[in-house]
Amino acid sequence: MSAIQIVCAVAVPLLWGYQFVVIKVGITEFPPFFFLALRFLATALLLIPFVKKPTREQLRPIAAISLFLGGLNFGLFYVGLGLGSGSTTAVAYLLSTPFTVLLAWPLLAERPSLTTASGVALAFAGVFVLRAEPGLSSNGLPLLLVIGAAFAFAVSNVLTKRYGPFDPLMLMGWSSLFTVPQVMLMSLLLEHGQLASLVAADERGWLAFAYTIFIGGIVGFGLWFWLIARCSMGRVAPFGLLLPVFALMSSALFLGEPMTPKLIIGALLAISGVALTQFRPSARPV
Repeated sequence: MSAIQIVCAVAVPLLWGYQFVVIKVGITEFPPFFFLALRFLATALLLIPFVKKPTREQLRPIAAISLFLGGLNFGLFYVGLGLGSGSTTAVAYLLSTPFTVLLAWPLLAERPSLTTASGVALAFAGVFVLRAEPGLSSNGLPLLLVIGAAFAFAVSNVLTKRYGPFDPLMLMGWSSLFTVPQVMLMSLLLEHGQLASLVAADERGWLAFAYTIFIGGIVGFGLWFWLIARCSMGRVAPFGLLLPVFALMSSALFLGEPMTPKLIIGALLAISGVALTQFRPSARPV
């Protein structure tokens, strides 16, 4: 990976890590699925007028990506984060990286090197350190929901790589449009007070809404799709291991969740794992 690609690969989990706090704020102002529907609707309206329409061959893959990335990943993630803590969500979502590496092997023929496997294993050890934190295992439902979201995100990564390359903004705009009816249906079936939340939401709620659209959404996913199109999943996916590091930091700073020695050790293990995955013989293609 080039220096600019590495910078972008670090920037994405940074933006998404701080989005944990933003989403936590947003879903206290809006019902989670409704908040998600508003996010994807706004993203689609902002992007679709300025991007190309997908070809007929691209429509089916984009629809599949929208299901796993939008409906399943974000749907499970928002509900899991709403029920649990930022720390629990960050730890569980770390599994998206080993899921991606695992799926890329049979579906993309990207066999992980011994160094990559060792780096993932080292970062995965950080999960077990973090998991030992008091309270992380007291309520299993949020953990299971976020693990499901992590797996769905991994599937969407592999689909994006397999059927791409896509123009990042085109993919984001049209997949967002396809996601809106999925999450809106879930909101209508499972939630209430949607219209009332539009009136009652304060400036914190609307600022959270704007962050999820522009910073976490358009910028974050734009960079992520750009990286997937140019690098192997084995090189890009390990940077997702930095996500819980930034999420834990933001949770401690803005939500008052404690930064304990176990959290620090787990974060350091995750960072070390990412660094290890980047050491490869120069003759190997990226």
